[in-house]
Amino acid sequence: MSKLSEKSPETSTSAIRTSTAKAAEFSPDQRRILLAIAHEAIQATLEGRQLPTAPLDQPELAEPRGVFTTLYLRTDGGRHQLRGCVGYAMPVAPLHRAVAETARAAAFDDSRFSPLTMEEYPHLDISLSILSRLEPIAAETVEIGRHGLLISQGNRRGLLLPQVAIEQGWDRETFLEQTCRKAGLPTDAWRHNTTIEAFTAEVFGDIEEPSDL
Repeated sequence: MSKLSEKSPETSTSAIRTSTAKAAEFSPDQRRILLAIAHEAIQATLEGRQLPTAPLDQPELAEPRGVFTTLYLRTDGGRHQLRGCVGYAMPVAPLHRAVAETARAAAFDDSRFSPLTMEEYPHLDISLSILSRLEPIAAETVEIGRHGLLISQGNRRGLLLPQVAIEQGWDRETFLEQTCRKAGLPTDAWRHNTTIEAFTAEVFGDIEEPSDL
């Protein structure tokens, strides 16, 4: 199963929060379950135990979905520093398993960081971005704050989550250019022979009231 890591600079708590754009798909209880699965996957790995199993009474959490798990370490002054981010852009696994696998991978397999330690774990906050299905989109209809992007050309592809454009203060064209850069393509490649796909994301985490993009 292919994973895509998501780069993001150090951010404050306010940058992690997002505004509600539509009714939430997942209930507060389901969100708590998914966050608990992410935490348990990391803690189990630290302790040498098996990853958590599926919640049997939540069939919605067994549906295949794309998801990105982002880890932050709380620092002095109330800031949160990126500690890892790994995701599945495509719905390649049941949601509960995708959350467990991407949480584990974000903690221990993101090549930008050393593996998470037991000493760091108490200071860890987790944010989940559950993706809708990818849909083709015209560049001029991309909405900042609503759409995430996947731009591909041949074997190259780059993905940026909806909240990245908000955090960085990008306009539509910059968002398209930066997604091309993420794919290793020229920044104007979105104008020529690339596939542009969009998705929305329901974003929630430890340090916020649940929100939706």
